[in-house]
Amino acid sequence: MGRFFIPRQWRLARVIYFLMILEFPFTVANLALFGIASPNLYRTILWTEGGKRGFNSDPKTVLYAAANYRPVKVPVVWSSFNTNYNLYIGVVCMFFYLTKVTAWLLHVLYPIFSLPLHIGLAALWAVSIYVQTAPDKIDPDRINNGAPWYIAKDCKIIEDETIRGYCKQAKSSFAVSVVMLIMYAAHILLAAYSLYPTAEARIAHETKQAEKRAQKEKWAMSPSDNEMTAEEQWQHMWELQQLPRTPGTATGPGWRTPMTPRTTAFSALEGGAGARQEPNQEYYAPPAPGAQEVYPSPVHAHDRMQGQDEWVYDGKGKGTAV
Repeated sequence: MGRFFIPRQWRLARVIYFLMILEFPFTVANLALFGIASPNLYRTILWTEGGKRGFNSDPKTVLYAAANYRPVKVPVVWSSFNTNYNLYIGVVCMFFYLTKVTAWLLHVLYPIFSLPLHIGLAALWAVSIYVQTAPDKIDPDRINNGAPWYIAKDCKIIEDETIRGYCKQAKSSFAVSVVMLIMYAAHILLAAYSLYPTAEARIAHETKQAEKRAQKEKWAMSPSDNEMTAEEQWQHMWELQQLPRTPGTATGPGWRTPMTPRTTAFSALEGGAGARQEPNQEYYAPPAPGAQEVYPSPVHAHDRMQGQDEWVYDGKGKGTAV
């Protein structure tokens, strides 16, 4: 990677922790406020109240236009899209909130993951604020180019207690949306700030990379347990088979003479005392006390494989070439 790397540590981790704690009540408040307002608890009521006071168009404007075959589009600020959209993104934000809190507790919420996530969520809330403050221009006599009256004005101007309560609720919903956008913008700034590596982080990264390279070189230089090819292994096994077998010298009570099939000792054991003794059959008996044991030299062992001299033991620990 050279000098380029992606930091995984947050530079202001305590601020991120505080933002996550603060985000939970506002996410719940957003769900509650827009859930209560859905589908149309007070949207048309506030639209009508603003039309009576000349702050915006009136719902009857749409009916009159349709009756005169001049259909107009309902302003987005008074449409059902306003309420439903904010309710949907509230559900989406709650899902991602639970996901990122879990990732934070597991120490896998790296800045590189947080940055695109909060950019997307901030974009959703930016659209939400635009929808809630969209202009109302369908009535030429009552044009509103800014935010609706329940946001721009004080709710105390309304005498009716019920409508005043709806005004306060709509104003609170807008305030929650603004706070959510600010918190996500803070997440974006902190993630970008954490992704910019410091000099200490660069040195630590280079040191870690050097250690990894040294470890790889160490393993590359170390001998392997199985470096021989298949042909070399076969040659090695063949050479092991050519080595002469050294007779054993174990003695003592209870020790038995090693026997192999097709030897004189094995035939005697299998057939009894009257078993037929085949000539030139090798067997080995423990050496007599004081007798000197004679072994075939590697040369004779090799000659034996070539069909030359053979060594036969006489049962007293001596061998003779035949």
